[in-house]
Amino acid sequence: MSDLEYPSDLRYTAEHEWVRSVEDGAVRIGITSFAQDSLGDVVYVSLPGVGDTVAVGDACGEVESTKSVSDLYAPLAGEVTAVNEALDASPELVNSDPYGEGWMYELRPSDAAAVDGLLDVEGYQQQLG
Repeated sequence: MSDLEYPSDLRYTAEHEWVRSVEDGAVRIGITSFAQDSLGDVVYVSLPGVGDTVAVGDACGEVESTKSVSDLYAPLAGEVTAVNEALDASPELVNSDPYGEGWMYELRPSDAAAVDGLLDVEGYQQQLG
């Protein structure tokens, strides 16, 4: 295994996204260090709009790198409550700090318990192989 980090307090998806609970029952979503490492240098991020409603598995944005373009998929159903506007000017934050300043958007899940159904860090690392 490489030196990529996977914080144990997060939940993960098979699509290489992480989910962190924040205030007011919302969750913050970003891509994992595996995803940003696979993509290479991120040059542009397209995010959903505040107020958008997404269903599980919906493509709700894109991450563009020097190598490819990848869709962002909603890990949970709910309403988008915030987006990381810093990524407009500094998309490289996704590479330098994928779990911090490089977060993508926040969502208020329609089912708060659905977070518990996502992968824990061990489950995520197992499916990486």
